[in-house]
Amino acid sequence: MDIYIYSDESGVFDKQHNDFFVFAGIIFLGKEEKDKWTRMYSHKEKQLRSAKGVSCELKANFLSNKEKSGLFRSLNNCFKFCAIIREKQVLDRIFESKKSKQRYLDYVFKITVKRALTHLIDENSLDPDSVSNIHFFVDEHTTATDGRYELREALEQEFKIGTFNYNFHQFYDPVFPKMGAVHLKWCDSKTTLLVRAADIIANKVYFLRESGQFTEIPKLPNIKVTYFP
Repeated sequence: MDIYIYSDESGVFDKQHNDFFVFAGIIFLGKEEKDKWTRMYSHKEKQLRSAKGVSCELKANFLSNKEKSGLFRSLNNCFKFCAIIREKQVLDRIFESKKSKQRYLDYVFKITVKRALTHLIDENSLDPDSVSNIHFFVDEHTTATDGRYELREALEQEFKIGTFNYNFHQFYDPVFPKMGAVHLKWCDSKTTLLVRAADIIANKVYFLRESGQFTEIPKLPNIKVTYFP
């Protein structure tokens, strides 16, 4: 079985001017489930475009709160994840260079996805020995080519190879030791439907956090929430 993961982010990673940064996304177990949700979300978008009389990309920043809520509710029954970074608590040195900021964000992303997938394993919704490949679809941004390679390598170590903590001389087993490949694709949300769905999820979590409704976030249906640091 292949796993398909679509993700996006909301906020600005800059602790001087921002309090929170959010990663969020959706996990589909198998191509059949992914294709089913593609059809369902596409139908929901078409209905909304028709009602608005537009043909453009339906990103969260283009929609009213009511419209965003409608799209979010259409995703109630699929499994979601999010990371909420409390920027004021992040070490100052992380913000000293673009590379250190990107490495921190990559770390947050891989740990968030790992906790979401292990949650599914713990719930007996996912058999780790059944996983063949993992496909990541990430909203493209201004990450350098070498940074993109580093993220794919980090994901491969976490899920397929295993990681070693040199400070404590400890090896951590991979989540899916029998899996094949980790695929990572950077996508334009204009042409990637389910990345737009991830954008709606990220925007929902960010809005609740920024508006002081943070206790409502864990109550969202079928979502695994992880806080950093």
